[in-house]
Amino acid sequence: MTSHECDLLVVGAGTAGCYAAAAAAREGLDVVVVERKTESEAGHIACGDALKGADTFPDVIPESTLEPAFTNTGVDHGRFEIPQEDTVLDIPVPGELAVIDRWEYGRRIIRGAEEAGAEFHYDTVVQDVRQDDDERVRGVRATHEGDPTTYEAGVTVDAAGALSILQDKAELSRSRFDTNVSYSQFCSAYREIVEVPEPVEWDDALVFKPTSRAAGYLWYFPRTATEINAGLGFQMNEEPMTLVADLKRDLRNRPEFRGAEVRDKLGAALPTRRPYDSAVAPGFVAAGDAAGHVNPTTGGGIAGAAYAGAFAAEQAIEALSDGDVSEASLWRYNERVMDEFGARYAALDAYNVLTTALDVDDLMGLLASLPGEKIAEALYSGSTSFSPLLAVQSAVQSYGYWGTILTFYRAKRVADELLDHYGRYPSRPGAFESWQSTRDALMEDLYAVTGAEAKY
Repeated sequence: MTSHECDLLVVGAGTAGCYAAAAAAREGLDVVVVERKTESEAGHIACGDALKGADTFPDVIPESTLEPAFTNTGVDHGRFEIPQEDTVLDIPVPGELAVIDRWEYGRRIIRGAEEAGAEFHYDTVVQDVRQDDDERVRGVRATHEGDPTTYEAGVTVDAAGALSILQDKAELSRSRFDTNVSYSQFCSAYREIVEVPEPVEWDDALVFKPTSRAAGYLWYFPRTATEINAGLGFQMNEEPMTLVADLKRDLRNRPEFRGAEVRDKLGAALPTRRPYDSAVAPGFVAAGDAAGHVNPTTGGGIAGAAYAGAFAAEQAIEALSDGDVSEASLWRYNERVMDEFGARYAALDAYNVLTTALDVDDLMGLLASLPGEKIAEALYSGSTSFSPLLAVQSAVQSYGYWGTILTFYRAKRVADELLDHYGRYPSRPGAFESWQSTRDALMEDLYAVTGAEAKY
């Protein structure tokens, strides 16, 4: 059996893993990244390819390293197709927006982490977590290129993606690490890279369209004017082949896709839930999809994963320097995540809960009646506001959907309260249970006003 020792062990070479590895290696830590895929396949991940806010990413991987993966920087808005209302909504998207070649992006972030000094072990499948009797995580047991291998580390970063095996294997009952996780809080995604014969007219937009059920949506994201990422997202408790048929049918019916060639197909799971309440335990930090760091309304997870990975490394560096990798020593990581994006994502999850209780036609009618800029605020900031005049105008335009709008406003009130409450995330583990109890009461209010089934 082969063994390796390092300061920081990162499991997974996605965005969170590479940013964690780069941040730690730049500060002189001995960093090892284990990745289950081969070197030639690493970075090949199912993704919508839309990237928001790359100009403000942590600079541990220079933006110049990523730029060759940016294939379309001319996108500036979302285009919502609502067949039920015979309407197309143009929704402004705040901040810098681009569509990328996700595989090339994956190669680029790996290169950035390698150039910072991280060591990559490909074709490495993690099988178990190594822990002390006090539940401190010490590393993992794995198979590296067919050879049983142990990895021992001061801190282990779980960047292994949605439904991570590390969290299945680790014993985390003595910490506050979030274990309230189930498959129904996750989404399955499937995408095809399609080459179309002629340039599309909407190469400056991210196109969204509802499926026949409220639990799913289609997307068409233009990598270029002729290379389209065509995909589908749906809750895991839905029948996948029924919804994939919606995508196939829509592709057949769109004139711009006649004569198109499918170049790649891939599927994956991603969280469509609030961020983990706590993603730290002794010697252990989870980041990216492995900690629910995804915008639950859009599925966008690259930006959150980049920040979470960098924050995880920075907190690990401090803990290792102090010789204390306890839950309390790593706790500041949770605070930084909630401050950077976690509070917004938790508030946005309230709208996800709302949609599960609405009829798809009512939901589309509501969207069609609201001003585009207000939908954009709700999708990206977690909150929105209406002047009295806008409220009256929306009410007039939405005749027939007033009951739905009332439910929306009640849900919005709870979402705003959640946003405020997450802004008061506790600075120490000892205050966590009280904070969590208040949050759970707010969620009960949300279920009551929406009529939705409990998500957590």
